[in-house]
Amino acid sequence: MPELPEVETFVRALRPALLGRTIQGVRNDWPAQLAKPDPDEFERRIQLRTVESLERRGKYLVFKLDENETLIIHLKMSGHLSIENVSKSVDKHVHTSFLLNGKEELRFRDIRKFGRVYLVNNPDEVLGDLGPEPLSDEFSDQWLIENLLGRKRILKPLLLDQNFIAGIGNIYADEALFQAKLKPDRRSNSLSNSEIQGLRQGIQKVLSLGIKEEGASIDTIYRKPDGSMGFMQDSFAVYGRTDMGCLRCSGKIKKIILGGRGTHFCDQCQL
Repeated sequence: MPELPEVETFVRALRPALLGRTIQGVRNDWPAQLAKPDPDEFERRIQLRTVESLERRGKYLVFKLDENETLIIHLKMSGHLSIENVSKSVDKHVHTSFLLNGKEELRFRDIRKFGRVYLVNNPDEVLGDLGPEPLSDEFSDQWLIENLLGRKRILKPLLLDQNFIAGIGNIYADEALFQAKLKPDRRSNSLSNSEIQGLRQGIQKVLSLGIKEEGASIDTIYRKPDGSMGFMQDSFAVYGRTDMGCLRCSGKIKKIILGGRGTHFCDQCQL
């Protein structure tokens, strides 16, 4: 699934080509992808709207349109966005396309069909329950201390909870816990203040690196809008390195299932 760095890469790549463009219409062949409103109302409301800004919130792309409309797209497991000339053939996995002025389209390709598209007047209808952005000033040592020690949850599933922190997924949770030298099955209320500070630093370090490397391309799950690969996979310390040597100590990378998710960690230096 595209996580914060991958979604940020989409936003930064698409923004220059979309700002100021007018959405002349929408084509959809799988109505379930349009989460709200219903397809007829969606088509009516989005027609002739202008893109004023494009930002990211957690794992969502947020398109601020004129006339108090906001288009929100969640890529989920296999979603991909690209801008194509209308003359280019449409991939069979493209289920929603936004026709732009200039004879181009913003195409939403989604093999697994988990992705969702929203058109709302109030973005909080979709984004209101998300936790803080982990690269924001709000995500401070003090905030994390208060919110970890006030819970008794296992660390890895807690980091994946988008209502706790927005944007972290399976890859970057594993990498952040490695950076912080914390086992993924530790209880949140068992951490010391210094361990929590190390976790915040680890989270911010791996997310910032992921953005710099333009995301992690594993198999064919994630590609940038132009179809090229990101490079974060070349910097993984634990994810996907099962039974390989730890890059920090003499331990080995183990993989367990935690909260239903494959979880990678060093069996010696993560405590």
